[in-house]
Amino acid sequence: MSARPDSGRVVPLPLVSSHSARRSAVTCEYRCGNACAHEAPNTSDNAYFGDIVANVLSRRGALKGSAVLALSTAGAMAFGGTAAARPAPPHPESGGPSAPGTDFDPVPPNTEDRVVVPEGYEQRIVIRWGDPVVPGAPEFDFHHQTPEAQQRQFGYNNDFAGLIPLDGAGRRNLLVVNHEYTTETHMFPGYDAENPTEQQVRIAWAAHGQSVLLVMRDLARGGLTAEPSRYNRRITLNTEFEVRGPAAGSDHLKTSADPSGTRVLGTQNNCAGGVTPWGTMLSGEENVHQYFAHADRVTDPRTKRRLDRYGFNAGASTRKWERFDERWDLGREPNEANRFGWIVEIDPHDPDSTPVKHTALGRFKHEGATIEVAEDGRVVAYMGDDERFDYMYKFVSHGTMKPGGSAHARRHNMGLLDEGTLYVARFSGDSPAAEIDGSGALPADGEFDGSGEWLPLAGGAKSYVPGFTAEEVYVFTRLAADAVGATKMDRPEDVQPNPVNGRVYCALTNNSNRGTPGHAPVDETNPRIGNKHGHVLEMDDDATGTRFSWTLLLVCGDPEDSNTYFGGFDKNRVSPISCPDNLAFDRHGNLWISTDGNELGSHDGLFVVPVDGPQRGHVKQFLTVPNGAETCGPIVTDNLVTVCVQHPGEDAEDAQHPTSHWPDGGDSRPRPSLTAVWRDEGGRAGEIGRR
Repeated sequence: MSARPDSGRVVPLPLVSSHSARRSAVTCEYRCGNACAHEAPNTSDNAYFGDIVANVLSRRGALKGSAVLALSTAGAMAFGGTAAARPAPPHPESGGPSAPGTDFDPVPPNTEDRVVVPEGYEQRIVIRWGDPVVPGAPEFDFHHQTPEAQQRQFGYNNDFAGLIPLDGAGRRNLLVVNHEYTTETHMFPGYDAENPTEQQVRIAWAAHGQSVLLVMRDLARGGLTAEPSRYNRRITLNTEFEVRGPAAGSDHLKTSADPSGTRVLGTQNNCAGGVTPWGTMLSGEENVHQYFAHADRVTDPRTKRRLDRYGFNAGASTRKWERFDERWDLGREPNEANRFGWIVEIDPHDPDSTPVKHTALGRFKHEGATIEVAEDGRVVAYMGDDERFDYMYKFVSHGTMKPGGSAHARRHNMGLLDEGTLYVARFSGDSPAAEIDGSGALPADGEFDGSGEWLPLAGGAKSYVPGFTAEEVYVFTRLAADAVGATKMDRPEDVQPNPVNGRVYCALTNNSNRGTPGHAPVDETNPRIGNKHGHVLEMDDDATGTRFSWTLLLVCGDPEDSNTYFGGFDKNRVSPISCPDNLAFDRHGNLWISTDGNELGSHDGLFVVPVDGPQRGHVKQFLTVPNGAETCGPIVTDNLVTVCVQHPGEDAEDAQHPTSHWPDGGDSRPRPSLTAVWRDEGGRAGEIGRR
C-alpha cells in the first residue's frame, strides 16, 4: 500500500496475491445458491420511471416528539435529537478536523489474514463457531462433531448481531447472533458433496438459526465476555416457530406435517436484523430458495410461476437435505417453500418463549428489518429484498407502542407487527432521463436525487393489488409488488433509520446486470451500468405517510474513478469502498457500513462516514477482515465496536486446504467468529473515534 503524500489519501497498489477479493465460488454456492450466476427472478416488465421528472418533495424538517425512540444495531440504545434538513454538499476542498466519532487514522486497504484495526485499538474474540452456549455443551472438536454438541454450541457463519443492555450502565447484556448458512465443504474434513451423511446434515440443521447469550462488558478496560446464564439459548432448524399475522393458517402454508399452517420447524439463511424498541430481535430469512429440491417436479402452472419468482431451482439441492426429510422436496411438499422468507422475532429475555414468524411484513428475501417509532406511537419497519432488481418495503403498524420493558409490554409490542399496512417503494428522479447515461456522471443539478411514493400492498384482510387476495399479497409479496410497478433496485440490503437526523439509509450492494441488454435500464436511483460497487441511498421519509424524497449519499468504488461520488466530499481524502451491505449508527449519527464482496482488490471491511456537516461523505475505513471473510452485523457504541467475521477462509477449495488460520492462528482451521474492538488509552477503554 502507498499513500499519496500531497493528499494523505491511501491508494491501493497492485497486490501480489492469488487471492481474489471477490466472493469465492464456494461462498456463492452455499450462501445464496449461486444466485448471481442465474438470471434474476424478477422478469416483470415494470414501467420505467427514470424519465419521470417529478417535483422533489420538501425535505422533512424536524422529527417531532421527544418521545420518539429510535434504535441502532448498537443494541436498543435510545437517542434523542431532531432531524435536520439535509445540508448542501460541502465544497470539494472541504477539510478541517475529523467529525465527532471519526477521529482515527484509517486502515489502508490490505489482504492480511487477520482483523486489522487502527493504531491505538485493541481487539478480542467474543465467541467462535463451536464455542459453548448452553449448559452441557462440550468443547469444540473439528474432527468429532455431533448434532447433539452443535445444538448447544455457537452456530456457523454468524451474520447480524444485536446487543440488548440489561442494566443502565450496559455492563450486563444479551447478545443475539444470526447463523446465516452452513458451508459443509469447510465444516467437515473429507466432505462428499454428492453423498453427505445424515450425521453431517443434522449437524448443519443445528448450526443454523440464532444464538442468545449473556455477555459482560468491561466498561473500564474494554471488550465483551460470554458468560453462562439462564438466558443462553440456541435456536435451530429443529426449533418450533409460531406463524402469526394475516396469513397464519393460510392454505398456502399448510403441509402434511402442519395441516394448521401455523407452526413451522426452524428458521434459515438469517441475514441481517434489528433490535426493537421493546427489547426483542428481528431477523430476516433471506436466500431460502437454495435449500429446496425438485421445483421442476411441481406441475401446477400457478405454483410453478410462484416458485420461479422466488428463485427455486430444478433438480437436487446443493446440500441434499431432501434425502433425509421430505419437507425439503418441493415435489412432495410444495407449500414448505412458503413457510420461509419471513421476518422472525425472538424474545431473548424469555428462553422458553416460542419465536414468531410475522406474515404481515411480507415474504421475500429479507435482508432484515429495522424499527422506527413514529410521533403518534405507531411503529414502522423498513426492509430490503436482497436480490438484483428487487424492491424496498416498509410496514406501518395499526396499533401504538406501549412503553416499558416488562414482559407484558413486550408481548403487546410484538403484536404490533401482526396488524398494519405493507408498502413497496417507487422512485422518481428529478433530472431529465438523458442526463442519466449510465456512466455514473452526475446530472446537471449536481446530485442523484428525486422523490418517491410508498405503494400500499395490503392491510389486514384487505388487498390493494387487483387480482390478489390479501393472503396472496403476504405469501407472494414479490408478485404483488411487480403488479403495482415498484422500482427495481440494485440489491437493497440493510434499510435503517438514523436515530439522530431521522433520515433513512439503504445499502444497495451491487448489480452487474443493471443496464445491460435484456435487463432493466439505469435510472437516477440506480445510475450506473454494470453496477459492481454499489451505492448508499438516503431518504427523507414521512414515516407513517406515503411520500418521501431521496438522494444518493455514496456511489461506491475507487475514488479515482469518475463514476464515484462521496456526498460531495473531496475524493482525494476518502477510503475506497465497495459493495456496502450492513449499516449501523453511532450516537453522533455517523453511518457505519460493512462490506460484502469488495471489488477493489482488498479484503472487506467496516467504514464510517458522517452524513451531516462539512465532513459529509468523508469515508474512513475502520477495519478489515481476514482472507475469504465478509464483515457483518456491526454494533457501534461509545467505546466498543463489534463485527461478525463470516466465512473466513472460504476462498479455499475445502477444509483440507485452509487459506486462513483466523482466529486461532498457527495451522488451525478458520472459524466464523464475533470480535470486539475498542480504543486502548493506557489500559482504559476510550471512546471509539476520538483521540
